Amino acid sequence: MTGEDKRPRSRQIADELREAIESGRYEPGVKLPSSRQLADHYGAVRNTVDAAIEILAQEGLVTKEWGRGVFVRKRQPLIRLGSDRYSPKYRESGLSPFLIECDRQGKTGRFEVLSIGRIKPESDLADRLKVSSKSESVLRRENVFYADDDPVYRVTTWIPWVIAKGTGLNQVEVPHPYGIHGIFEEKGHVMARIKDEVAARMPTPGEVDYLSLPAGVPVIEVLHTSIDQDGEPYEITKFVMRADMNGLVYNVPVE
Repeated sequence: MTGEDKRPRSRQIADELREAIESGRYEPGVKLPSSRQLADHYGAVRNTVDAAIEILAQEGLVTKEWGRGVFVRKRQPLIRLGSDRYSPKYRESGLSPFLIECDRQGKTGRFEVLSIGRIKPESDLADRLKVSSKSESVLRRENVFYADDDPVYRVTTWIPWVIAKGTGLNQVEVPHPYGIHGIFEEKGHVMARIKDEVAARMPTPGEVDYLSLPAGVPVIEVLHTSIDQDGEPYEITKFVMRADMNGLVYNVPVE
């Protein structure tokens, strides 16, 4: 004889609906029955059903569309950035790894420059780049990347001013066939190693806004450091990615 189920009724309903979604009874893109229909099915009041739906929305399993209903979230093909994304092998294509990956999925990739400016870095960033935190020693570039009309990640890049000064890094359209990394190489900094620090977290309100994040979708944050042939850091980039549309692939030797 089993004990009494002490879960709140909304949680019980959410758990049953989740099982139906995960088992495929409700497939991606399918509209769930209305709150009234679910209330009749489960013998519950509509407020309880609405609370159960909200649980699933916060988990990222369903989306609520005003005036249309509740739908099982479609599985997005991930834009996967590999550990080889800075490899020279992509140069002859004339496309960045992001644009190549978008093209593979039949999507149009593009980016929008939000800001470019010389700044005084915070102490942690200054230490990482080995520059002064007491002067405007860093150039910051901020971009947002889109796959079709979906913003998929926001990118902030910090470059020592001694490298960026007088170069195309200060321009919206970087005037080099190999982008910013082509300019770095001309300045004597050839990428020899990368350091990526990866974390997953829930988004800030600002990130929800500029990435158009549905409820319950976390972000992947990657703090990337480029290290040159002399072991010196010359660029740091922070990627804030939609976790439902992005993935990372690492294929590296074990040291």
